[in-house]
Amino acid sequence: MEAPSWAVYALAWLLSLALVILSGHFRRRRANLPPGPKPWPIIGNLNLIGPLPHRSIHELSKKYGPIMQLRFGSRPIVVGSSVEMAKQFLKIHDITFASRPKMAAGKYTTYNYSDITWSPYGPYWRQARKMCLMELFSVKRLESYEYIRVEELRAVLKGLYASSGKPIVLKDHLSTLSLNVISRMVLGKKYTDESETSIVTPGEFKKMLDELFLLNGVVNIGDYIPWIDFLDLQGYVKRMKILSKKFDKFLEHVIDEHNARRQGVEGYVAKDMVDVLLQLADDPTLEVKLHREGVKGFTQDLIAGGTESSAVTVEWAISELLKRPEMFKKATEELDRVIGRERWVEEKDIPQLPYIQAIVKETMRMHPVAPMLVPRFSREDCEIAGYDIPAGTEVFVNTWTIGRDPTLWDAPDEFRPDRFIGRDIDVKGQDFELLPFGSGRRMCPGYSLGLKVIQASLANLLQGFTWNLPDKMKPENLNMEEIFGLSTPKKIPLVAVVEPRLPTHVYGQ
Repeated sequence: MEAPSWAVYALAWLLSLALVILSGHFRRRRANLPPGPKPWPIIGNLNLIGPLPHRSIHELSKKYGPIMQLRFGSRPIVVGSSVEMAKQFLKIHDITFASRPKMAAGKYTTYNYSDITWSPYGPYWRQARKMCLMELFSVKRLESYEYIRVEELRAVLKGLYASSGKPIVLKDHLSTLSLNVISRMVLGKKYTDESETSIVTPGEFKKMLDELFLLNGVVNIGDYIPWIDFLDLQGYVKRMKILSKKFDKFLEHVIDEHNARRQGVEGYVAKDMVDVLLQLADDPTLEVKLHREGVKGFTQDLIAGGTESSAVTVEWAISELLKRPEMFKKATEELDRVIGRERWVEEKDIPQLPYIQAIVKETMRMHPVAPMLVPRFSREDCEIAGYDIPAGTEVFVNTWTIGRDPTLWDAPDEFRPDRFIGRDIDVKGQDFELLPFGSGRRMCPGYSLGLKVIQASLANLLQGFTWNLPDKMKPENLNMEEIFGLSTPKKIPLVAVVEPRLPTHVYGQ
């Protein structure tokens, strides 16, 4: 029998290929995807996303519902915008959505996904999470660093007292507080002082942190339309590379100093979190070797995460209260009644201050630091609420929308701390109405530290000073616009005038 010619083989191969392509096409057509706007060729739905993506997506969710499908360029995006959808993505199917998408920010600003935030789900990330929970943010370690938080908070309060009667930029003081606390806890000292030997000035470092949070939250077109990535149309990748070099210079200096201090000391006891990380890097029993890049990535995460969230939240809280003097009065009455006027609030006092806690929760509801959390990535095909979510889909949970759900919150656009009085709603990832730190496996591992700094800072600022707007500005004229990034700070920093309200000796005068 005559053997088939090469042309027959070629025809059979082409027919098989066509069948595979067609079958895949029909399978996709049969997939029951969530509702959403029709995408444009090439750009998808990027044309619908404005400078504040969480607000753009909030408006779209009003039309398409609590689970919505978008396309950013060639990448499928699913957004959950309700308590039930948050539970589905962050709890019920948490393991399926426990990874992170590959983004330029993770590649260029976190040592090629070597940090905690952007590393994909797997042995490396699981080990990093365990290190955070068991070593870096354990209850014992955080308690051992309480004296640092107290000292730095007192220094800021003293500085505010010295500026009494003059307009101050609140965020400058809050950033100094959180940066000094984190520097001493993580790095062992204030590396960002004004001395001649300083590797970076405080002002430069704060700008670096602002840039890091902005670039880790931007919609970078090259992430979603890969074939034009090399053009870097928005200039974001260039900025990421510049920022990465600045951070690397700083972190190399930090690690070299720590290694020099440890060298030759038998039984060296870790004094800060970088010491802990370097000891873990030396541990031969680790499942995945922790290399120098990983130590730098984790250190950068610890500094950035601990600095930004507390400063942003407290600034929003004071801004909201300045628009409502009656709430200031209620807060100070609670502080005077519970604490008195002869000593400062301490961390152990916070459970006895329900109204202060309510102000913090209400601020986190209205101004979540990460309004859409950090994006997740589906590791496999999944079904949510009857809809098919294919593997490789990028997933957002819009906590900004959840915080404005009228079925959950009465008058959701109004700042009302009293709504939390008598309601058992916490911020630790179990109550899905309020998820400032996320939930599930990828929840912020340092949330307990962030909460301590936020609550203690706000309580002391309210206890120690009366607050007013400068130049007879009316509360209704206070600008409340925001900037979008991985965090969402005020667009125009708050300027206020403080006056002491406690006896002079309490300020150390």
